[in-house]
Amino acid sequence: MSRQKLSEYRAKSIINQVIGNQYAGWSVTSDMAGLESVTGYDRYVVKVDQAVKKRFKNGLIKLDVSRGEIEAAVTELSAKGFEYFIVEPFLEHDTAGERYISWERTAEGVRVNVSQSGGVNIEDDASAVESFVLDEAIYDELAEKTGFSTDQLRAMTKAFDDLYLGFLEINPYLVTATGVTVLDVAIEVDGAAMQLVKEWSEADFRSTSAKHDEEAVIKKMNEESSASFNLSVLNENGSIFLLLSGGGASVVIADEIYSLGYGEQIANYGEYSGNPSRHETYLYTQQVLNLLIQSTAQKKVLFIGGAVANFTDIASTFNGIIDALYERSRELQAAKVTVYVRRGGPRQAIGLKNIEQVLRELDLFGGVYDPSTSIADAVKELVGGLS
Repeated sequence: MSRQKLSEYRAKSIINQVIGNQYAGWSVTSDMAGLESVTGYDRYVVKVDQAVKKRFKNGLIKLDVSRGEIEAAVTELSAKGFEYFIVEPFLEHDTAGERYISWERTAEGVRVNVSQSGGVNIEDDASAVESFVLDEAIYDELAEKTGFSTDQLRAMTKAFDDLYLGFLEINPYLVTATGVTVLDVAIEVDGAAMQLVKEWSEADFRSTSAKHDEEAVIKKMNEESSASFNLSVLNENGSIFLLLSGGGASVVIADEIYSLGYGEQIANYGEYSGNPSRHETYLYTQQVLNLLIQSTAQKKVLFIGGAVANFTDIASTFNGIIDALYERSRELQAAKVTVYVRRGGPRQAIGLKNIEQVLRELDLFGGVYDPSTSIADAVKELVGGLS
């Protein structure tokens, strides 16, 4: 499992507890689960909570809502295809006082980025952001620049490591005479660490898009088959589409793409395993191709990948993929899609030969690799196809 985005509700719950603040907020779903707990304030904010950027500009935030208007606000936002929402007390404030801070992992170590101006336009002025590689000597300076106390900064850095966070952004937050008020938090976690922490779980993961029919189709397939299938849409207008086999390899492939700086362009995550039939693989591939064709990205690549299978028949599953590629070939050609393949296992020679022949025939060929090419090298070829 690759990096996963947590709900804003879970992210705020974690960070407020870490810095010693009381958090007032509620998670509500499209069927109104959680709404009964919302109480204690006169006015509220209702926001889509699915890791969607630019929510205010896209009309996904309802401000200054009364308690009696919350259900109508959730219903209106649900009609746009969203399932998860966060409800909080409405806080009027001067946007000129908004600030920004983030933690990220880099080759140099943990880097903290800070700015005296925050909010939705922070990306428009990179010169306003100062960046520091963390060490013990930097905390006092950071405290002066950010308004967080030294202890709060240390506590957040400890949580960053202990909770397996890959990225933490607090944007914006306010500094007042009474302390720090966190207005928005974004957290990405290492999904593979799910069994090692209690502060977050798979139920807290959120995709950047509304619900998709393709996810529902795959969920039903998984329930009805002896094989295993899962699919999550991460960015409906992404450039990199993944058709992966095997949980371990799928983690490695997604992480390699992230490490090369293309994580935000990954459109979907999931995998098929357990030796599915040719027809099942065809159906799974169709759902991934649906998402690919619907994407508005200017350039699109498809990675058909996995490690070396123990018993999945590579030739049979590839025949299912080939069936789907033929069926959607005109749409794929019109979108100028390039396809890369890296796989091994039973009957790999014939499977790789067949799919390479088809990709060349359909003018979709990017590269086809057997296990003599590492996953890392295959992924480098994949992202190179976007340049």
